[in-house]
Formats: sequence, C-alpha cells, structure tokens
Amino acid sequence: MSTDLSIVHLITGASFVVQLVMLVLLLASIVSWSLIFSFRSQVKSAKKGILSFEDEFWSAEDLTKLYSKVSEKNPQLKGLEKIFESGFKEFLKLRKKEKLEPADILDGSQRAMKVAIDRELEVFEARLPTLATVGSVSPYIGLFGTVWGIMNSFQSLGNVHQATLALVAPGIAEALVATAMGLFAAIPAVIAYNRFSSDLERVFGRYEIFVEEFLAILRRQVNS
Repeated sequence: MSTDLSIVHLITGASFVVQLVMLVLLLASIVSWSLIFSFRSQVKSAKKGILSFEDEFWSAEDLTKLYSKVSEKNPQLKGLEKIFESGFKEFLKLRKKEKLEPADILDGSQRAMKVAIDRELEVFEARLPTLATVGSVSPYIGLFGTVWGIMNSFQSLGNVHQATLALVAPGIAEALVATAMGLFAAIPAVIAYNRFSSDLERVFGRYEIFVEEFLAILRRQVNS
C-alpha cells in the first residue's frame, strides 16, 4: 500500500500538538516577513532623508531660515531634520540667555540633538527584538514539534506486532516538517536582523557625523 508523503498530507495528518507547533511557526514567519518589509522601507526612507537634508543643509546660506522652514513640518519631523531642529532650537534659546558661556550653549545644543537621536533609535530598534526572538526561538519550537511527533510514532509501534518502515515513515516525516518550518521562520529573521543592525549602525553613524559638523558651525557662530 502506497503512503502519501506530500507536504499537505503530512501537515493535515499530523497530531494536534504538531499542527499547533506548525501554526505558531507559520504565524511567526508571517510576522517576521511583515517586519522585514516594513523595516526595509523604513531604513530606505531614512537613508533617502539623510541625503536630501544634507544637500539642503550645506546649500543653505542662512541656518535661521532653514530652521524656520524645517519647523513648519512639526510634528512630522524625523531623521536629520528632527535632529537639526532640536539642536538649533536649543541653541537659539540658550543664546538669548545672559551670563552663559559659549561652551554651555554648545553643550545644551548637543544634548538636545543627542536626545533626538536616541528617540529616533528607539523607533528603529523597537522592531529588532521581535526579529531576534523569531530567529532564536523558532528552531527550538520546531524541534519540540519534531520530538513530539517522533515520540508519538514510536508509541504507535507498541500497538502492532511487526514494525515496518511504512508504519514509522509518515510519523517521522510529519515531525520533520515541524523542524523545516522552524528553520524556514528562523533563517530569514536572523539574516534580516544582522542586515538591519548593520544598516542602523551606518544610519546613526551618519547622524552622529552630522551632529559633529553642525556643532562646529555653531561653535563658530557663538564665538563670533
């Protein structure tokens, strides 16, 4: 008698626990891929925003006019625009105060931009732990389904007088599908996590470079 070992048959014929494991892994994979596409779009938008604002910033003749233009976009500001707006706003506010040393004005502006960077980082990093969790936990969930399925296969052998490969193969195959689904969910999540972590380092490295360059300009202004 032939045994149907197609993927669909193995999934529908699996035990309830193994099917539940497969469902969890399928949901984890869907969440992971949705985060991957969303994060990819977010990083792409951030990189585009860096290039766009840097061109606008370095071509501006008057930073006060640029600040006024950027401030009109609140509260939709993000990226370098938000960092610039936070730093220059604090700079203008502190510069109006009397008895403040230039170093204190620059420190206040730098702290404001640091806070803006940290808030931007929070938005980006909020999704990374989910990818890390899917990547690290999914193989173990799949392994649990495999162990459970194999255990059930061997338990069923106790009810027959003669064990054959035809009796064991379907149960083991069902169990191994759970491992395959665990790897299917984990591998893209791990690759995406590493890729996006690297992208974030480059993006926020550009932010920090901009802050240093901007502070150099403010330092010349406050000392003039």
